[in-house]
Amino acid sequence: MSPEPIDKNTYNPTFSWSYLLPRYWTTWLAVIFGAVFTLLPHFVHKAIAKGLSRIVCLSKSGSVHRTRVNLSLCFPEASEAEREQMLKKQFAVAICYLLKFPSITLKSRKWLQKNVVVSGEEQLIDTKQNTILLVPHTWSIDVPAIYLASRGLPVAAFAKKQKNGLSDWLMHRQRVQYGGAVCERKQGIKPFIKAVRGGYLGYYLPDEDLGEKHSVFVDFFATTKATLSGLNKLAKVSQARIVPLYAKFNLDSGRYEIKLYEPITLSGDEWVDARLMNQFIENQVVPEPEQYMWILRLLKTRQNGEKNPYK
Repeated sequence: MSPEPIDKNTYNPTFSWSYLLPRYWTTWLAVIFGAVFTLLPHFVHKAIAKGLSRIVCLSKSGSVHRTRVNLSLCFPEASEAEREQMLKKQFAVAICYLLKFPSITLKSRKWLQKNVVVSGEEQLIDTKQNTILLVPHTWSIDVPAIYLASRGLPVAAFAKKQKNGLSDWLMHRQRVQYGGAVCERKQGIKPFIKAVRGGYLGYYLPDEDLGEKHSVFVDFFATTKATLSGLNKLAKVSQARIVPLYAKFNLDSGRYEIKLYEPITLSGDEWVDARLMNQFIENQVVPEPEQYMWILRLLKTRQNGEKNPYK
């Protein structure tokens, strides 16, 4: 059964002729380069990514700084050399993934399905239950939503509007190329709930830091994190079960790997459920920390007057 149409006010940016003005030419140039580089064979992507990752790690960019901060707080038992190795591997995965990502739009649905390896897909097939996917921030976070939509399982997700209107429009078109819906955060939670109850798969990102008001502080690796606390309520009002999903980019094969797990049982206790989400993230990330998006301000909100660690 196809999902029901959702709120007409769901986020849907459109093309503007102003995107042809000179201020957007740099963006168009990046798009052209991306379209050319994505056609190169994987071994070239991998070589470029490994070379550039070394250069990036020598820079003083904010992304490198935030990654080092996150790794030092989450893996204090690791030596500095070990964390630097994680840093390099992360940027190698990130760069190679970004070089290949335009192929998802430029190439066919058949190519996408051939280059995605899925396990646990039975969790979504032949079920009449509403479902919210629990999806941590790996570099491949956008791939499952596009892939599932290509298989007739469209997703409803939240997104933050980009400052660059052209980039925002291009990203949106890629995300919904096979169907699905995007809810902008400022619209609130209602369009998302309506979409899930209407048959869309919900896309819930458990590791976002949205501030103390919407969070509880629980363990996250070797530190604590302001962790989103409303999943149980969201599941109830959406009449949905929660299915964890983890996505990876295989640097050796150049393929995307998606694993779906059995639905989790929430207790209704905000702290217990928040810790359950973080435990899932930890269990997936520890074997291959380079897959995780450590560049994010994951630990921005601190408790007991602690300073923002990124400043």
